Amino acid sequence: MDDLLQLGKEALASQPFSVFVGAELTGYSPGRAELTVPITPQLKQQHGFVHGGVVSYAADNALTFVGGSVLGPAVVTSEYKINYLRPVVGTALIARATVIYSGKSQAVCRCDVFVIDAGKETLCATAQGTIARIGRSSESQA
Repeated sequence: MDDLLQLGKEALASQPFSVFVGAELTGYSPGRAELTVPITPQLKQQHGFVHGGVVSYAADNALTFVGGSVLGPAVVTSEYKINYLRPVVGTALIARATVIYSGKSQAVCRCDVFVIDAGKETLCATAQGTIARIGRSSESQA
């Protein structure tokens, strides 16, 4: 297994909420990240759709991972925006993120979230965010 992917899997496993929702980092390389979340009854809202907060979680975490792939592991989401495109019904979410731009202390990233239903992927949300490096190096550059 690739060292970066292994490091990412360890970071994800240290996040209690990620463990709770069953998230798995299924792809991770410089400038790219893929996060998969199995859809369970506990993740749905009253109409039977996946709760928007879970879709947002998948996008946010994929954005942060992809930002970390170019800035290093000490990063946080500075801001992000999400557009929900359709209600989510299916068996799994897949959040695929890429880096649009990266500087010394921040990266602007994009994420498309797909739902898997009957073996078919359908785009259900799209997001863009800014990921910021934290710690001494970012404080001196702020």
